[in-house]
Order: sequence, then C-alpha cells, then structure tokens
Amino acid sequence: MLDSLIRYLQRFLWSPQFSGLPRLPAFGVALLRYTYAIVRDLMSGQLTMRAMSLVYTTLLSIVPLLAFSFSVLKGFGIHRELEPQLTEFLAPLGSQGERIVATLMRLVNDVDGGVLGGVSLAFFIYTAFSMVQKIEESVNFVWHVSNPRSFARRFTEYFSVLLMGPVVLVVALGIIASVRNNALTERLMEIEPFGTAIVAAGELMPYVLAVLALTVLYKLIPNTRVKFRAAFVGGLTAGILWATTSAVFANVFVGAGGRIQVVYASFAIAILALMWLYLNWLILLLGAQIAFYHQNPGFLRLGRRQTRLANGLRERLALNVMYLVGAAFREQSGAGTVRTLSRELAIPGIVVSEVITSLEEAGLITSTEEERLVPAREPARIRLRDILDAVREGGETGSWRPPEWTPAIARLSERLDEALESVVDDRTLSDLLDQREEARSGEESDAGG
Repeated sequence: MLDSLIRYLQRFLWSPQFSGLPRLPAFGVALLRYTYAIVRDLMSGQLTMRAMSLVYTTLLSIVPLLAFSFSVLKGFGIHRELEPQLTEFLAPLGSQGERIVATLMRLVNDVDGGVLGGVSLAFFIYTAFSMVQKIEESVNFVWHVSNPRSFARRFTEYFSVLLMGPVVLVVALGIIASVRNNALTERLMEIEPFGTAIVAAGELMPYVLAVLALTVLYKLIPNTRVKFRAAFVGGLTAGILWATTSAVFANVFVGAGGRIQVVYASFAIAILALMWLYLNWLILLLGAQIAFYHQNPGFLRLGRRQTRLANGLRERLALNVMYLVGAAFREQSGAGTVRTLSRELAIPGIVVSEVITSLEEAGLITSTEEERLVPAREPARIRLRDILDAVREGGETGSWRPPEWTPAIARLSERLDEALESVVDDRTLSDLLDQREEARSGEESDAGG
C-alpha cells in the first residue's frame, strides 16, 4: 500500500501537466516536490542514522573540541566569550542548558596539556579531528561523493577549521556587540522607526549568522564543487528549520521537563541534551540534502533508490553518453555535464550518473574541476567495444567460484559475443564523431545548394 502511494505521488508531482507553469504555481509545485523528497529520505532512515552517529561522535568529542577552542581563544585573549555562546546555543533547554554549560566549562578548565600524557593528548586531538571528519563523511554521503579528501588535505583543512572557526565566530559576535553599544547606534535607537528596525535587526542577527555559517559549511565541506546559490538555499532552509525547532523545543519539550524528570529522574537533563543534539545534526543534514537537490534536481524524483536498467538500455546509454561527451570535447562547448546529459537524453540524472561511474572506473571518462566530463584518453583510442564492456562486465554472483554454464548456453553466448564484435568491429569513438561531422557538413552543403 505504501509503495502504491509513493508511485502515485511520483506520477502526480512529476506529471507533464506541471511543465510550463507561471512562476508562482511553479514555485508551489517545486516546494511540494522538495517536501516529498525530504520526507522520503527521512523515511529511508539513512539521514536519521547518520544524525544519531554524529550525536555519538559529539559526546566523545565535545570536551576535546571545547578545550581546543578554549586554548585558541585564550591565545587571542577572548576565551571568556566561549561560555556565553554555548549558553545561547543551549538556550532552548532552559535552566538545564545553563547547568550543562557550567559542567562542560568545568571539564574544559580541568583539561591541562601539561598534565595530560602524550597518549592522552594525542587521543584528545584525534577525537577533535574525528568530529570534523564525521561531518564531512555525512555531508559527502548526502552529495553522493564516494572519494574523500586526501590525508594531507584533511589535516590542513581540519586544522584550519578548528583553529580559525572559533576565532571568526567570537570576533563576528564581538563586532555585532560593539555596534549595538556604539554611541551612534544608541542615538538612532531613540529615533523611530530606526529604533524598532535596529532592535529587530539585533534579534534576527543570530539567525543571519547561523544561515551564513551553514552556507559556508555546505559550500566547503563536500568534496565536490558546490555552487554558492545551492549552498545558500540549503543554509537558509536549515537556518529557518533551526529557528523553528528551537522555539518548539523550548516551549514543548522543556515545558514537559518536569514530567520527563519524573520518568527519567537525574537522567532527564541528559535525555533533553541528546534530543537537542540529534535535532541539530538532523537539521544540518536536511539542509545539505536541500542544497544537493537544488544543484542536482534530477535526483529529486528517485533520491538514492537503486535504479534497474535493462542491459540493452545500459549499453545504449553508455554509447550515447560517450558520444555526447566526445562531441562536447571536440567543440569545446559548455555541455558535457551530468545535468546537460540528463536534459538532452530525457533520463534522470541519477541513472546517467550510475553509467558515468562505470565509464570512469573503466578509464574511459573523467571529470574536470568544473565538473565537465571529458574523454579520459584520445577518442581514437577508445573502442566502442570498450564502452560496451564497461557496462556489460562486472558484478558478482555471490559464489566463491566462477559460474559453470551448460555447454549449449556457453556456445550460444560465444556466438552472441561474436555477433556483437562483428557489428562494432574495430570502430572507435572518433569514428562516430567523424560521422557526425560529415553528416553536419552534408547538411550545410545541401542547405547552401
């Protein structure tokens, strides 16, 4: 019944009747599609599982991270600004949040690099770095990125984030505070409507900073090229969700803190903190998912669902992808991306991406820094048989030894392979592209005649 409902929603939301709508109705349809995709992804359990994994990593890393940040801020003489920021972050927990901050700060103050042994200090540094690495892995999963950063890039970039992140945050908040206390600002606040506008801007500033921070995170963390607009859409969505969730959590869950304490006794504060952490990580991953869908709308309909392509369709798609990529490479056009291929072939981007992955693994295609696909070697050295083999071969039967076909089937398979070999012969991708150019030249000469 659920599968039937999902199929019905897919057919309805992606019905051809919604193409060519005016801007406002088109925005409404897009909003429904995004909502459907996010609910589907949440029901699949992958995002919730990774959010819970991040909560577990946070419990291990929170003290080392705060100790590291505290040490960095102490070097700049602004370490006293750390506690107010933590208090503001845990404000939805009410008085329980203040108790958590006091406990954390007491633990952080007890951490002394001179007292800790070499092994303990190395463990602290490792747990701090593992936090950032876990975030990168989760965001890479959302972005369908299978290749992580190299160890050297991880070390330098993670260290930069841990070193400069707290400083930038505290300095930005300090600048905002100084602007609020500026004499000119105080004079303007006495004049309406400037006073109301300044107060409103001051109330909104934490949320604006949250949106900017999330936008930067979505832009830099994935090990792929993320457009600023997509990162901003994800950051704005996550910022709105965070603000809404904070208000709801403060009013509903903390309001029920007395009843929770009756059930869980002294564990109530830990339960509330874990729930708040989980919601924050889930919102961060949802924002990353929104950013990914905004940049790759072809994935909206299918998500991470495994597609089932017939063998013949995979072969045709592989040949067509290499043909279009080779043509774009010769003409030096802006085509040759997953999005342009998906649009030109009228096939969802997730399906095209699977075939492209097979071609990349076979060494037939590669991607530039601008995410343009180009032939991995000279088209004259790419045989059509190589392209077909890239999507025909591979796969496992699950057996520990090769399959033993019956003689009749083995002979028939050999004849089919021979027939295919005779069709493609020794033709290459360059031969197909030459035919395309000859056909174009013929059409232009006919038009000129």
